[in-house]
Amino acid sequence: MSAYVGKYTTDFRHLYVGRTEAVLRPRTVEEVQLVVRILAKHGVPLVPQGGNTSYCTAATPNVDGTEVVVSLERLNKVREIDVGNMSMTADAGCILSALHDAASDVDLMLPLSLGSQQSCQIGGNLSTNAGGIAVVKYGMARDLVLGLEVVLPDGTLFSDLNSLRKNNSGYDVKQLFIGGEGTLGIITGASLKLARKPKATVTAFLAISDIADLSILLDRAQRFTGDAVTSFEYVSNNSLQLLLGKKPDLRHPLEQTSGHYVLLEASTSSHVLDLQGAVDALLEEAMGEDLVTDGTIASNEEQRNAFWHLRESIPEGEVLNGGSLKHDVSVRTSRLATFIEEASRIVKANSPEAILSVYGHVGDGNVHFNVVPPAGTGSVEFKAQFEGSVSPLIYRLTAEMGGSFSAEYGIGRVKLDLLATYGDPGKVALMKTLKKALDPGGHMNPGKVVAGDDRPHL
Repeated sequence: MSAYVGKYTTDFRHLYVGRTEAVLRPRTVEEVQLVVRILAKHGVPLVPQGGNTSYCTAATPNVDGTEVVVSLERLNKVREIDVGNMSMTADAGCILSALHDAASDVDLMLPLSLGSQQSCQIGGNLSTNAGGIAVVKYGMARDLVLGLEVVLPDGTLFSDLNSLRKNNSGYDVKQLFIGGEGTLGIITGASLKLARKPKATVTAFLAISDIADLSILLDRAQRFTGDAVTSFEYVSNNSLQLLLGKKPDLRHPLEQTSGHYVLLEASTSSHVLDLQGAVDALLEEAMGEDLVTDGTIASNEEQRNAFWHLRESIPEGEVLNGGSLKHDVSVRTSRLATFIEEASRIVKANSPEAILSVYGHVGDGNVHFNVVPPAGTGSVEFKAQFEGSVSPLIYRLTAEMGGSFSAEYGIGRVKLDLLATYGDPGKVALMKTLKKALDPGGHMNPGKVVAGDDRPHL
């Protein structure tokens, strides 16, 4: 039999193509258990796969075709919505946007919001502990989880879907599988926190002259709105121009350009609080102090969507300019501006021809410090040289500032070396111990997250 190559074996960024002899698509939890049990019995490694939107090849099989892909796409039912408890229980294969719609139908919302929400699946979101644009108010994916259902490497079922807000009955076992990228088990269901839908939302696109003012402006915005800020996104002028230069149909929100921009959004579920007045007062004070040099507030949903479309299209701008070398890092929000300035100096000193594209979720300290090859250079060669000589300096700076080399993308296959270099040795050792205890045969998504000889011996 020839190994299959296609959408199930190609990673989201099309940087890695694996092979597999089979793609299994179970329809029920019982079928997932059966598949896992049979594969474990015969020592066949497997790769759990959701929407296959991982940036770190966590959902992609290896190149030798020995791993079987287990897709959760057919496990896609909403099991329960408890309006009074403000919770939802759903299969792992549910598309994130479908869960948004289901919550909206009962006048609630699922706060997890990602650029890939039309295709990513909730099981994969939890397996990678996805972040997104609303972390500043609602937290990471793990903060929305009340309970999980997981098929373990031997085919047995761990089920904790009780949707309780308080349950102090021993180890919080479900947390092992959030961010585990399918290496300890396959998430088949989840109970999730819902929130009240906003009754008022204010979205502003702002220009700032000094990047050092980012944390000051965020703090001011939180104070003026009573901690109603849901998103506080930074976009550098470089990132915006890379996009606008290739997409002339898109419109710059402001008349004058600036070096730095902020996309600020605040929302409230109250129908009596004057959120618009609070944001107006914030901008009046911020502009009076030159914290903000220019700005516009969305007057309708169409304009709000246009602001967000620009922000979410920044990665497309990089692709249209030859792709980017990505550094998905995080530091304390109070240190973010300093990190961007210091990392930019490192790039200019060591690779002056490189084009920086810097943007991210300032509200939670996550910056995408990306590098685009200069026009006329071989992108593959440039990226390889930069990754070998300059990227280590950026990651070293991140570590020195107490940050993380992986803010929201996870580890997968591509960041194992970074984990070995910058991960806490005690944590890495404990991860290996847990992997060995739960998956002694090493057949559950081998070669991801935990480095070492975890492949089964056939």
